[in-house]
Amino acid sequence: MNLNERSEKTRKLTICAMMSALGVVTLYLGSLIEVLDISMAVIASLFVIFTVIEYGGAAPWAVYAVTGVLSTVLLPNKFPAAMYLLFFGFYPILKEKIERLSSRVWQWVIKEAVFNLALVILMFVARWLLFIEADIITVIWAVFFLLANGTFVIFDIALTRLISLYVFKLRRKFRIK
Repeated sequence: MNLNERSEKTRKLTICAMMSALGVVTLYLGSLIEVLDISMAVIASLFVIFTVIEYGGAAPWAVYAVTGVLSTVLLPNKFPAAMYLLFFGFYPILKEKIERLSSRVWQWVIKEAVFNLALVILMFVARWLLFIEADIITVIWAVFFLLANGTFVIFDIALTRLISLYVFKLRRKFRIK
């Protein structure tokens, strides 16, 4: 391995470490200001998106894993870390893979399936941790699922537009590669 290759690998590792650190700091802010917990999980996912665009491969998974583990250990309120681990951290990586499919219908079917699976896991975790009775919360969960799915569609469209903005207008200014 020559000096140029070693320098590129070091640069990639450094940027991935910075993305992970920024993700943990962002989730920490969401942990401190509880109103911003989900918003900060979404913002932390932007660092994974950046890594997907710039490096691909295993780098985004490493940023997701490091950010998730560190935030789970360090955050005083674990909810932003849980949201990041259950959906917002890995979704940008899957989104890139799902959007390679030719059929837009199948893309949305798979995206919705992934989102709803994460939502069901969140529901079971909430029932297990909070000891909520199933009879009391059934109607609330049904309304929550409808609202969450509508919000997810808006989130996915906004994410696509944000990615396009970065790729076509902002990427040249950062000159990462």
